[in-house]
Amino acid sequence: MAGTDEAVAAGVPGARGADGLPRHGLDRATFRAIAAARGGAEAVRPLRAGQLSKRALLLLALRRAAPDDEGYRAAYGEVRELQRADRARWEEVLLRPELDAWAADCLRGLAAGERVPLDGLAAFLRAGSGPALALECDGLGWSPVIDHAGPRRVDYGRPPAGPLGAAELGLWEDQLERAWRILVRRHPGYARAVAACVGVIVPLRPAPGGAAVSAAARRAYGGVAASLPGDPVLLALALVHEFLHVQLGALLDLVPLHRPNGAAVYHAPWRPDLRPVGALLQGTYAHLGVADFWCAEAGSGEGDRARARREFDCWRAHTVAAAATLLGSGELTPDGTEFTAELARAAGALGVAG
Repeated sequence: MAGTDEAVAAGVPGARGADGLPRHGLDRATFRAIAAARGGAEAVRPLRAGQLSKRALLLLALRRAAPDDEGYRAAYGEVRELQRADRARWEEVLLRPELDAWAADCLRGLAAGERVPLDGLAAFLRAGSGPALALECDGLGWSPVIDHAGPRRVDYGRPPAGPLGAAELGLWEDQLERAWRILVRRHPGYARAVAACVGVIVPLRPAPGGAAVSAAARRAYGGVAASLPGDPVLLALALVHEFLHVQLGALLDLVPLHRPNGAAVYHAPWRPDLRPVGALLQGTYAHLGVADFWCAEAGSGEGDRARARREFDCWRAHTVAAAATLLGSGELTPDGTEFTAELARAAGALGVAG
């Protein structure tokens, strides 16, 4: 990035290039706030806009790649009509988490001469596949859908749970309500960001032995997958952790932060296996949020303060060490170096009073 007032990436939100297509970018203050996991709902807005443009372009590319598919042409016409007549519904359809991966897979299949499920677009236009909750605490609302029965075209790396019965869905609603109260009252910045970004919760089965798990997928903006832990604090933590993975994925669609993954792999303090640079950056960023979460928990006067302090000390140390590895890798772009340096600064600045 050349100057202190220049936008990150080409152009700025709302600008258009010579081809007439929108150009998206971030001002430097927002970029740095995202790097420090402090962007909040304000930083979600340009990332969300980038995802809408990306998905609209994917659908247009499919229309051009399969001009004779009447079913897709009709569904695409419905999408265009929504864009004109019902912007909120259009955004809801395009931001279904699984649409990105589905469209990209279809484009790859068409390029290879394969038969592809282009009828999927019509399915995205239909109602969602789970109950929509209306969570509210201290005036801040969140309305996630629990997608427990839909055709999950995104692989979260863990077996999904469901379809769920009424009792199981009731348990999910209860625990999400509790987790939402924790986020709003003890982590309000993350609460506002989660409400602006995460629209779908995909229930997962626990790990063998019963340990809770959570996941996000690179091409599933707005979706978080998790099993249901017994402790709502851990569910709140999972929402923060996976939201940051989702946010970084959206940022990477606008701003390259590292070279394409090559043969080099690096130590991640929280894993036994070595990781390529992209995976290490993802993990380091998400664990900044984990350290930040436990820092706030330790200072809140609520819950198990000793546990929170132990977790904070562990995850801050891991984050600082991993950031140093990234900065020494030689694989970051100039923007990636600035991003990681800000991440490291934010981790080092965290501290628990008392």
